[in-house]
Amino acid sequence: MNARVHQAGRRLGQAALAAAATLSAQAALAVNDLPGGPAVNQINLHPPVTQIAASQMWLHNFMLVICLVIFFAVFGVMFYSIFKHRKSKGAVSATFHESVAVEIAWTVVPFVIVILMALPATKVVVAMKDTTNADLTIKATGYQWKWGYDYLKGEGEGIGFLATLDAAQREMSDSGKPDLNTDNYLLKVDNPLVVPVNKKVRIITTANDVIHAWMVPAFGVKQDAIPGFVRDTWFKAEKVGDYYGQCAELCGKEHAYMPIHVKVVSAEDYSKWVDGKKKEMAAKADDPSKVWELSPLMARGEKVYAANCAVCHKPDGKGAGPIKALDGSPIVQSDDKSKQIHIVLNGANNGAMPSWKALGDTDIAAVITYTKNSWSNKTGQLVQPAEIQAERK
Repeated sequence: MNARVHQAGRRLGQAALAAAATLSAQAALAVNDLPGGPAVNQINLHPPVTQIAASQMWLHNFMLVICLVIFFAVFGVMFYSIFKHRKSKGAVSATFHESVAVEIAWTVVPFVIVILMALPATKVVVAMKDTTNADLTIKATGYQWKWGYDYLKGEGEGIGFLATLDAAQREMSDSGKPDLNTDNYLLKVDNPLVVPVNKKVRIITTANDVIHAWMVPAFGVKQDAIPGFVRDTWFKAEKVGDYYGQCAELCGKEHAYMPIHVKVVSAEDYSKWVDGKKKEMAAKADDPSKVWELSPLMARGEKVYAANCAVCHKPDGKGAGPIKALDGSPIVQSDDKSKQIHIVLNGANNGAMPSWKALGDTDIAAVITYTKNSWSNKTGQLVQPAEIQAERK
């Protein structure tokens, strides 16, 4: 009997050790808080880094206090009345029909409460909409499913690029095996938006296809991006760092793969970034009159396709669901190249196929050439940058 008890105890101890080891392993792989982004088990608003976000948090707490005071006052009176005037104590109901004092009280008190809530709320909302005197103006265009940024005014004017989910993280998601040590999972992009600290940044939002929304919680910013319309918002980050958000409007099947990453840097570092970005853009600005051969144009087109087109049309060009296949497409295989060029530049199907005017002439020529000569599309056709330039005009 003692031996059996001893054996059972030993097994229980081994099971406990195994459970502890499992928990330790899971703890070692646990995701940590992401500075500027979501925190583990977060229940409060993001730590604010702008005056607007701080005002929103104060307003939230202020409203919460008012609601709690009302809750305890109403239910306190109710429960006190139930307890104090219960039948077992011989309470007798009053017989009056109306009370002018009570009616005035329950009219004036809620009115005062509403005014106390409305005044600070109005002040914050008005401040949120004041986009005047901005130091920097940036247009954020929503695409299915990425963001395009164009620096319209201020230091960096003329810079433009696309921000797409990091390819390695997308691959992890597609495989169903994310790295549990990745704190910024599905929030990392290839080209973050870079802005200077302590500068008022106006964000103009629009969209190319469906409704998106540009949201960065730490800035207290959320603005819809609507096709055919222009909306604006602003922020003034007071702390250097990386801040994350996501598209906050359900925009299609790739909605979860449309993160926002804003990198706030010092004024000196921002100037360096602007100089470097302009040099990079100048280096990429190929001579549109250059005549390319098939092999180098195909190699470049493969990279452009992988970065911008493979998400929808798939790496094998087969498409999926409403996304049309490029492999075997009559438009792609046609001798008339103008129609495909027009679609890539201007989009099609009411935005289901977005416009890719943000890409350079050589990149567009390269990716069209790639589609015309990949998979079963062995057309042998080349599209030169000059043809793209002519279509733009």
